[in-house]
Order: sequence, then C-alpha cells, then structure tokens
Amino acid sequence: MARLGLILIFMLQFEGISGTIIFQYYRPGHDATLPCATISSTETTCSSVTWLYNKNVSQTSTEVENGNVMKSSARAARLSVDTGCSLVINKVTAEDVGFYTCQQGRSTSQDVDIFLSVLSVSPSPPDADPKRDGEVTLECSLSRYSNLGPCPQNSVRWVNETGAALLGEGVGYKFLRQTECVSALTVKRQSGNNRKYTCQFVDNNKIEIEADYTPDFTESTGWSPLSYVMLALRIAGLILMIVITIHVIRIKWNTKPLDDDDSENNDGDVQYENDGARPAAARLH
Repeated sequence: MARLGLILIFMLQFEGISGTIIFQYYRPGHDATLPCATISSTETTCSSVTWLYNKNVSQTSTEVENGNVMKSSARAARLSVDTGCSLVINKVTAEDVGFYTCQQGRSTSQDVDIFLSVLSVSPSPPDADPKRDGEVTLECSLSRYSNLGPCPQNSVRWVNETGAALLGEGVGYKFLRQTECVSALTVKRQSGNNRKYTCQFVDNNKIEIEADYTPDFTESTGWSPLSYVMLALRIAGLILMIVITIHVIRIKWNTKPLDDDDSENNDGDVQYENDGARPAAARLH
C-alpha cells in the first residue's frame, strides 16, 4: 500500500513523466489488453508473472499468480494471460476500473503499473424516451481509479459531427454541466436525420478516448411485416363477406313470391274492368 501511495504522489508531482506507468482507456463491452512490457525476450513462459489489482487503496487482490488466472477471482471467466504475459479482460465494464500491477519475480524494479479507465455514454434517466419527449439528456461518464481525483474541468467534453465543442446553449442542444468526471448534454429533435454526438476525454490537449451516441428520435409504427400481412388478410376477408352478403340479398329479392293481398287486389281490378266493359257494349247494340 505504501508503494501505491508513493506512485500516486510521484505522478502528482511530476505530471507527464512516463515509464512503467501506463494509462489505458476503453469503452464498455470492448476487450482490454494490459501489457506486461518488461518481460524479457528470453523469457519463454509467464510462470514468474503475477498480476495484482487494486479497486481502491484499501482493496488489493491477486488476479494472476505464476502466470495462471486465480480461480478464486470473481472475474476468472473473463480473464486470461496471452503469450506476452499481458492480462486480457474480455468485455470490459465499469467494475474493471482500477490500478493493475504486473510483477515479474520478486523484484519490483521491472513492475508495470496500469490505470484502467472506462468511458460510457447513456441517456439519463436510462429509460428516457426521446420519441415521446422530443429531447433527451445524455450523460458521459469516465470511470477511473478513485485516488486519481476528479477530472479537470472541461476534460470530459461534447462535440458535434463537425468536431465543434458544444458549450452553453445552441441550436438543438444545451450543455448542462461537468461534475467531477460526468458531463451532461440535453439534445432536442431536429429536422433531418438523427444527429450524432461525441463525448471525449481530453488530457493535456490529447484525446485519450471518445464515444459516439445517436439519439433515436425516429417515430416507429411498431408494425412488423407480419402485422401488415394480417391486416391485408382481414381487409380481404371483410370485403369478401360484404360481396357474399350483397349477392345473397339480390337472390332473395329476385325470387320473392307475391303477397296474397297483392293477388286479390290484382284480380279485383281485372274483374272490374271486364264488368265495366260489358254494359257499354250492350248499349251499342
């Protein structure tokens, strides 16, 4: 622990001096390779290599001993050691952030110290729906070893598709704040295609890592191809039922028998016309 404290003090006093201290940055889900760069070319195996992991100053664990991943490690399934004795971490998460040390044998003069950080971008809150609200707040977070302290102001920044920094408020966006290592940006629906926003972590005017995010403002009908097929079949069935109903009505109308009342009225009319004609003919004779 005393050694780790001395390293941190050294870094703070002599910022920018490099050597066996390495800073690595990854995005969630990517594979990380932490080099053990001091392994000599004559070394044919990693049997003398140990990897230590510090999540914080008071919590140290051995991840690799004598070149083999410790089965007791909670991350054993995601850890491996390659032929160069580098520590490989599959599908990095924020839980992997911390301080790693590669030791070769008992000597500490060839140790390699690595600070692993993870940059992630997500909507806030996580279930925010830009389709419904027409805007969404994006949070960019750099997770890093706690004893490194907060990120310098404006080191976690947002840029648009042209690379221009998004500060204050402009067309379609509003920069909210940077708190420690978290930067927040609210973006609104704009005409045209959905726009891409990029979060960058900048150290000494160098972009160490960046992550893109494109809010989905596209309205979705929620209809699948099968839904359209089912709708077409329903409409076709309804049209067929209407045609059949009209055809049946026409058949019944054409074959409908005369009512009894109509028959009697028709007979009376004929008899009346005949009776009226006979007297007229008699007078003529």
